[in-house]
Amino acid sequence: MDAFFASVHQRDDPSLRGKPVLVGGRSRRSVVTAASYEARPFGCRSAMPMGEALRLCPHAIVVEPARGKYEEASREVFDVFRRYTPLVEGLSIDEAFLDVTASRALFGDGTTIARKIKEDVRRETRLTASAGVAPCKFVAKVASDLKKPDGLVVVPPERVREFLAPLPIERMWGVGPKTAPHLRALGFATLGDLADAPSHVLERHLGVWGEQVRLLARGEDTRAVEPHGLAKSIGSEETFENDLTTRDEISRALLDQSARVAQRLLAEGYSAHTIVVKVKYADFTLKTRQVPLAEPVCDTTSIHRAACTTFDRFGLDDGLFRVRLTGIGAAGLVEGPPPKLLFDDARTRGLAIESVAAAIADKFSGVALRRATQLESPENRTLNAAGSSHASKDRGRDR
Repeated sequence: MDAFFASVHQRDDPSLRGKPVLVGGRSRRSVVTAASYEARPFGCRSAMPMGEALRLCPHAIVVEPARGKYEEASREVFDVFRRYTPLVEGLSIDEAFLDVTASRALFGDGTTIARKIKEDVRRETRLTASAGVAPCKFVAKVASDLKKPDGLVVVPPERVREFLAPLPIERMWGVGPKTAPHLRALGFATLGDLADAPSHVLERHLGVWGEQVRLLARGEDTRAVEPHGLAKSIGSEETFENDLTTRDEISRALLDQSARVAQRLLAEGYSAHTIVVKVKYADFTLKTRQVPLAEPVCDTTSIHRAACTTFDRFGLDDGLFRVRLTGIGAAGLVEGPPPKLLFDDARTRGLAIESVAAAIADKFSGVALRRATQLESPENRTLNAAGSSHASKDRGRDR
């Protein structure tokens, strides 16, 4: 999808159309979740600090994230995908691979199907999508990014090497701001350079990943579209208006995030074997820790207890840290609720509470129950909590 979050807002609010739109918290310390195409010529992009984006484009309009709207639009888009093939592998809320090999007798070749999908998406959602058509996943993904917005790039099998060769190395999965300068210093500027490199050279500098990079750069990608893969993680993170400096503040923030993660786990039918805690300090130093659990969990209390235990491993005393962001991830996902225990315990009661809270939210249009300890003073409210919860496949990207 093209600038998906920003495009949903522009679709639903005519006053935003044709104007630079930044999705994210309104504080200048927040992070840009999405930037409309009108904002991008100024240098604005996702994951950029909001303050920097507003310096580049002072007249940009900032809108708060609205995850419910994005999820509804995503469901409509994926419904269109599945009309043409059951082999749909969602990469995120707005991106997917489709294997249409077996659909050609019904709908035409890959190019025809891509055009039909784009037309259906535009007509039914009033949003635009870009597509890449190719014989393998890597090439299709690269092609889909080249002519946004509303693009369609087709790469026939016999032109794969010719298509990839002149593209910059940043088009390679996993090659981001940290890896690209290192590769360029070694003389690798294009995918063609990577394709022609000896395996041992890439492996020396990239490890076992080096051979995969060489094969992908040559257009050799045998991965199948996997329509039923589990999400790798479900998480929530927040950037704070004021730095947190005490364990009590951290605990309250982690509780709020634990509640959101628990509700997502329950709604999507997963339990988690591992809890991951992410902390970013005022100097932008980022640390993560994780704790494996003896039994999978999906309730707020269990997640929060594990998260606090994990944070204790950072070994910091009150007043000796300034935290600008915290996050919780639930990993090692398994389908279904945790196994039932012989005796009632806090986890069982916690799961019952989550079910009741979910039912109330569903009945009263998203109204959420909150624990008393989640209530906090207005000056410490988080900046981008509304759009931070996510479920994603781990694509191993360096972005």
